[in-house]
This record gives sequence, C-alpha cells and structure tokens, in this order.
Amino acid sequence: MNILSWLLRLVVAVILLQTLFFKFTGAEESVYIFTTVGAEPWGRYGSGVVELIAAALLLVPNTVVPGALLSVAVAAGAILSHLTLLGIEVKDDGGLLFGLALTILACSLAVVAIHRRELPILGHFLDA
Repeated sequence: MNILSWLLRLVVAVILLQTLFFKFTGAEESVYIFTTVGAEPWGRYGSGVVELIAAALLLVPNTVVPGALLSVAVAAGAILSHLTLLGIEVKDDGGLLFGLALTILACSLAVVAIHRRELPILGHFLDA
C-alpha cells in the first residue's frame, strides 16, 4: 500500500505542479478559464497557490491526508466549473483539463482511503 500511495501522490503532485506554470505565467487558456468563471486574475493566482500547497503536502509523509483532502477540494472545484460554466472541452483541448481534474479527484480519493486511519476525528473510527 505504501508504494501505491506514493504512486498516486506523485501523479497528483505532478499534475498540480505542471499546471502552475500556466497559471502563474498567464497562459491564454488559464486566463480564458478564470475570465469565464469571473475570477481573473486573483482566482488564477489563488488557485495556483492552493495547488502548490496541496502538492507540497502530498509529498511530505506527515501531511499526506491534508494534502489529499485539499487536492480533492481543488479537483471538485475544477470539475464543478467544467460542468457548469466551462464545458468539458476548453479551447479545443479535447477535454484534457477535465480529464486531469478527474484524475486528480480519483487519485486523491484513493490516497484518502489508503490513509483513512490518519483522518482527523474520524480516523480512529475507521480502524479496519
């Protein structure tokens, strides 16, 4: 399970860190997305900072659960934005960004499940 946890965490961290470049440099697609959701430029910068924090937390063994939960929140927000405002396909990306958000959500939920005993408050009830 430890190897699987690391693989899942690395997948999420790589995706999150890779998108930071586009958010922080003001790439056309990122500006379009955050303009469409009414959060340009501060939403773009803020989400980039949150994603950086989530990726860092995922890579530190003592902070895996907070990192995974934060990643779930990030992915849920992205998915909700795609389903309500952006559409699955953004600027002819073939649904790539939506697929990456789904990947982050699935991998982060799997990490939470693997580390469920470490969840604050609920963890000791999930000793199975």
